[in-house]
Amino acid sequence: MSDIKADQTLDCKGLACPMPIVRTKKAIDQLEPGQVIEVQATDKGSLADMQGWAKNTGHQYLGTVEEGEVLKHFIRKSSPGEVKEEKKHPHLVTNEELEKMLAGNKELTILDVREPAEFAFHRIPGAVSIPLGELESRLNELKQEDDIHVICRTGTRSDLACRLLTDKGFKHVKNIIPGMTGWTGPTDKTN
Repeated sequence: MSDIKADQTLDCKGLACPMPIVRTKKAIDQLEPGQVIEVQATDKGSLADMQGWAKNTGHQYLGTVEEGEVLKHFIRKSSPGEVKEEKKHPHLVTNEELEKMLAGNKELTILDVREPAEFAFHRIPGAVSIPLGELESRLNELKQEDDIHVICRTGTRSDLACRLLTDKGFKHVKNIIPGMTGWTGPTDKTN
């Protein structure tokens, strides 16, 4: 059980909140600096989402408590002087553009930063799976000179991954949008 008191709770369990970052942004705007929001989610990928978003915006990620299937993320709203302007990775590729590249046998690495269960049931053939929460510790599995196209479910986690890779010296990194939710090309799944 958590001993952190939240000033507001945002319930993102199940289908009620498929994009917890979007709802969290709106909810945190309603708080005063120093207040804490508790975001409840069942998506395991929300852990990396919340950590990355807080780091990128200047809000303080306090931690996550797991209670059964529910993840309770706690984020403290920063004062106006601590908040950073949220930046997006500037290099984008649409799903359609990626599909054409793959059909043309263009040499590239597709990095899928979703959670293992998401990857197992629906993935682009040949994609490399490194969940966003593990990416920094697994950078040695990627080559800095490669053309890396990063994908997730909606483009949010992949954006965070692209910025991390760029910060670590990777030069040819592109975010695939809108991600697997809009992918109509060939897919694989684990049997």
